[in-house]
Amino acid sequence: MSDAAITFDNLTLGYNSHPAVHHLSGTVTRGALTAVVGANGSGKSTLMKGIAGILKPMAGAVQVNNKARMAYLPQGTELDRSFPARVIDLVSMGLWPRRGLLGRYSRSDWQKVEAAIAAVGLVGFEARSLDTLSGGQLQRALFARVVLQDAELILLDEPFNAVDQRTIADLLALMQHWHREHRTVLVVVHDHDLVRQHLPEALLLARRPIAWGQSAVVLNSENLAKARHFDEAWDENAPWCAPGEHAHDHVHDAPHAHVHHDHGHHEHGHHDLHKGAA
Repeated sequence: MSDAAITFDNLTLGYNSHPAVHHLSGTVTRGALTAVVGANGSGKSTLMKGIAGILKPMAGAVQVNNKARMAYLPQGTELDRSFPARVIDLVSMGLWPRRGLLGRYSRSDWQKVEAAIAAVGLVGFEARSLDTLSGGQLQRALFARVVLQDAELILLDEPFNAVDQRTIADLLALMQHWHREHRTVLVVVHDHDLVRQHLPEALLLARRPIAWGQSAVVLNSENLAKARHFDEAWDENAPWCAPGEHAHDHVHDAPHAHVHHDHGHHEHGHHDLHKGAA
């Protein structure tokens, strides 16, 4: 049986023929707890959408183990909080993949809903409408929905934005619990110190992979400086690499000046990136 939960094969993702993630190759092993880090616009959310199947590759491929149940939690800004729903309505949506929109919920189902709400510390909030919740309370409700999905692969896009420190601590504890259960978790995070302290593995993006491996090694000063260089030099009008082209970076040191970099240090793939970051 393959130990890969996700395989990236020279993956390029983007919008309107402009790449947001370039030439990513490697594997996420089953049971990994991996932070996806990088500056704003570095491709983190795009990568999560590509894994979830929301965004199709421009080139290359991403393959998720076809038997893995997946839960995807997008950024909170993508949720319409004005929708007239209660906490229990939002959380119970986690049963839809197994019950369908019109499926009847059993007593056991409702017990699972109650247990998920309790797991995130929202007992007593079941009837509260979403528009009355704080940012932290809403994020707890969204995590409860993920708990209910009982997924093997969990994708979390910036779950710690606009939440308090206690909520961050509780959600981190839940993620580490999933890790101990050998679920595969990818989480987009901005706080490098939080990643170093609590998340064992990191993938650093700057529209292309910079480093991938042990968090403390990936987030060293050299790799962070390299990521800043690529972020600052990126030209939004750069074309994307067609299959078979060798100009991998599309980094521009001057407007419209396409620079072809030496790839002796270019880290491709999970294990190769480990070596490149060490």
